[in-house]
Amino acid sequence: MSLGAPWNSACQTYAKSGILLQGCGWLRASKGSSSWVRASCAWTKRYVDILAITTIARRATPVPYGANETFGQFLWPKVSLCVLPVAADREFIVPAPLLRRILLCLAIAAPAMVFRVLGLAPHPVLDLVIFGAAVVAASFMLAWAAEAAQKDISGALAIAILALIAVLPEYAVDLYYAFRSGSDPAYAQFAAANMTGSNRLLLGFGWPLVVVVALIVARRAASARGATGTGLPRALQLPKSSRLDIGVLAIVAVLAFAIPLMQTIAMWFGLVLILIFIAYLWRASKVPDSGEDEFVGMAAHIVELPERRRRILVVSMFVVSAAIILASAEPFAEALVESGSALGIDSYFLVQWLAPLASEAPEFIIAVLFALRGMGTAAIGTLIASKINQWTLLVGSLPIAHYFGGGGGLDLALDPRQVEEFVLTASQTVMGVAIIIALRFHRWSALALVALFAVQFVVTDTSGRYVLSAVHLGIAAVLFWVHRRDILPALAAPFRRSLPEPADDDREPQLVR
Repeated sequence: MSLGAPWNSACQTYAKSGILLQGCGWLRASKGSSSWVRASCAWTKRYVDILAITTIARRATPVPYGANETFGQFLWPKVSLCVLPVAADREFIVPAPLLRRILLCLAIAAPAMVFRVLGLAPHPVLDLVIFGAAVVAASFMLAWAAEAAQKDISGALAIAILALIAVLPEYAVDLYYAFRSGSDPAYAQFAAANMTGSNRLLLGFGWPLVVVVALIVARRAASARGATGTGLPRALQLPKSSRLDIGVLAIVAVLAFAIPLMQTIAMWFGLVLILIFIAYLWRASKVPDSGEDEFVGMAAHIVELPERRRRILVVSMFVVSAAIILASAEPFAEALVESGSALGIDSYFLVQWLAPLASEAPEFIIAVLFALRGMGTAAIGTLIASKINQWTLLVGSLPIAHYFGGGGGLDLALDPRQVEEFVLTASQTVMGVAIIIALRFHRWSALALVALFAVQFVVTDTSGRYVLSAVHLGIAAVLFWVHRRDILPALAAPFRRSLPEPADDDREPQLVR
């Protein structure tokens, strides 16, 4: 926003007075408004606040903040300016809505930190609530900071890193179980349980949720424009740049079947998965930026801050939230196991579903916020990248954590139940790849994913789980045949030396009728 000649003249006058100012400040949009915009002046050397008060007369109206410098009457008829020198500590002021939510998250996490420091563990269920709430609160701060970090990291790499950071709570809990299994083999089952549960929750509930919300928003917008019947959107079209993620996920989904076949997660296989993840990040960094990023919720407040202040805040939120998550991971994981016995519920079930629900909740909420803003492709892109992170870095790290926890060998052995869970999770992943390989996510596909996800809670016996896995693979086979022309482009995307510039239709989410 340009302030014009009156503001330039004012800055010159102020600079000639011998006071050095900074070249930027804040401008209030209108009288009584809480909206502020950045303004700049070439003659300033220090931070200032520029407050504009709309008046009927041409006379300057003093600002009720104790302003001691007022530039009187200007050529700008209805606006008078008061310039306040700002102390150095004002550089670190955080927007009020963001500050309130950060303080709320810290207040929720505070009891867990007190319990942790004092070594309190009064009851497994209470511990589960206290430390689980801390993990969720820290996850929200982590997700806000990770999303805002995209301001400084563009392209597909930003989405990949956002997805990696967003699942840190899951990594902390899962790796704790793997580490503990090195000295207590009974914990090995929980490492696999948490990973398979979060993996299936992400695809069976997270993906459909985002697609359905995006389509509801789009259909309402289309109806408002007078569209009816076949004119309403029925599918979410993914950009061509998504082929990189889909191709990597397809390769990993096929490799995942090696785990149940070997009935172990071998150290060498884990290292292969980690190398795939590193290669994926490198390839994602080569994808051209598709345009200006849009931010929602608390991340939008963060990115509006000046660069230095924004980066300090983002790093601080990363450090604090990560410290809370790491401090809460062990007691939360232990409370999950002990609460099962106290409540008469299968501990395996709690670890498999309650822990992922707590750790994935912030990511789901942010994805839904993107979808509500008409950014469905950005939301589903983050969840696809999270799926890759889980199958590569997370699974690959399990045998490493097991080894450093005192495991006798280099492999993390799986029992029959864990083998069954890996088969079901891998088959669901293959079906998910088949659904999106044509770069189109239909609403009926989303509903089918939710239905099949719900069936697994009814079919609990081993033979039933293998039948459900066969159903997943059967549906995938049909979809691969229907979209057979899209298979090679998707599989080739991770190996291309150069990626094409994003087309115009890749820059905005598209909805297909």
